[in-house]
Amino acid sequence: MESVINAINSTLSFAYDNILSIAMMILLIAAGIFLSIRSGFFQFRRFGYVLRNTVGNLFNKNLHHKDKGSVSPFQAVTTALAGTIGTGSIAGVATALVLGGPGAVFWMWISALFGMITKYSEIVLALKFREKNANGAYIGGPMYYIKNGLGIKWLAALFAAFAMIACIGTGNATQSNSISSVLDMNFNVKPWITGLVLTVIVGIVIIGGVKRIATVNEKLVPVMAVFFILASIFALVFNVKSIPSAFALIFKEAFNFKSAFGGVAGYGILSAMRYGVGRGVFSNEAGLGSAPIAHSASSAEDPVKQGLWGVFEVFITTIIICTLSAVVVLSSGIYSSAFEAGIAPPVSGAALSSAAYNEAIPYVGGIGIAISTVFFALSTILGWAYYGEVCAGYLFKNHSGPAINIYRIVYVIFIFVGAISEINTVWLVADCFNALMALPNLIALIGLSGLVVKTTKEHFHSKHTPE
Repeated sequence: MESVINAINSTLSFAYDNILSIAMMILLIAAGIFLSIRSGFFQFRRFGYVLRNTVGNLFNKNLHHKDKGSVSPFQAVTTALAGTIGTGSIAGVATALVLGGPGAVFWMWISALFGMITKYSEIVLALKFREKNANGAYIGGPMYYIKNGLGIKWLAALFAAFAMIACIGTGNATQSNSISSVLDMNFNVKPWITGLVLTVIVGIVIIGGVKRIATVNEKLVPVMAVFFILASIFALVFNVKSIPSAFALIFKEAFNFKSAFGGVAGYGILSAMRYGVGRGVFSNEAGLGSAPIAHSASSAEDPVKQGLWGVFEVFITTIIICTLSAVVVLSSGIYSSAFEAGIAPPVSGAALSSAAYNEAIPYVGGIGIAISTVFFALSTILGWAYYGEVCAGYLFKNHSGPAINIYRIVYVIFIFVGAISEINTVWLVADCFNALMALPNLIALIGLSGLVVKTTKEHFHSKHTPE
């Protein structure tokens, strides 16, 4: 069995390291730069407008209004955020720091700055080309704007197939794995017990469909985000002297030809870029094509107004939350001592983050990150369950038939599988299918960029929209 797992790991690792990650990295950055230029760098030029119409508009009644068969614009946002403010912000960042070195954080920032316009474009197109199912509910996502916008049905089906599989790896297996590892580390809870409990909880929630998922995430996401940000700031207060050196290390290692923890000379920059961009996508989903599926279910009528939340989502998840998470790990002794010795830290993923927070705030830190991981991962599992259902419904041309029930069963089974699996295999599967679903989506974004620009201009030229 061990030899089979090693063979699978080797194959996936070769495919991701030498083909998929490089193709995704080039296309992500190219699409982000292209969309930025075509939109006049909208994400920077209109950032004040974005903030006023997102966080500055939280108590607007329209943001919480929902029509029959749909979810409110805010519920759509929190469901999308549930998929982004997940373990990518904890386990994903820690994994990037081990595999790509401190410089990976710099490239995570770069991918986020361009990713803001990418995600905005995804949401605008998703609302432009969404459809209604037999129950009158809105459904949409990249497969719909690839089919209805580009007119390439086979590419739309390819995206849906890759995304459906990615939901099983990225959306639940990596999340349940992170939960089981931190609960085992901090509370000695056996992984199989964690997997069983998660399977039951998620199964109960997803039976209720997108409305129940959105209702749970609407309450869960804001609380967990604020809790994690405060816990991170509190941890950094205890390591305040190490913060300047942590940032200096990020910028220095971003352009270092030598790999952080050994490896081939000259491989350092490429490694930092690949894992920085890859984990950046895992944390904010910009370019991946998953978040617009959630936004499509919204009752919002204006594609641009809903798209503004995409800019905000990338900013809060990567620029704020992932940075806080990364600096806590970089300023910890467990990482810095390993880096100085040129050897990998003894733990990775969520376990490394947990150890770093626990070092900053003994006992309390480890428990705090364990709680954050559980809630982050749980919300992500719920959000990606909906993404997978929409993709399955598209492929089987039925959004409420037996195919959806079969998919739900498979989805919850893999929650248990992820909880008891070896972490490297889980992350490799997630990385590969993230790249595979991103490629057709990015092609569509470039092809439909003119429509994004046109829709944006119409929004700002309307009588009712302030400049």
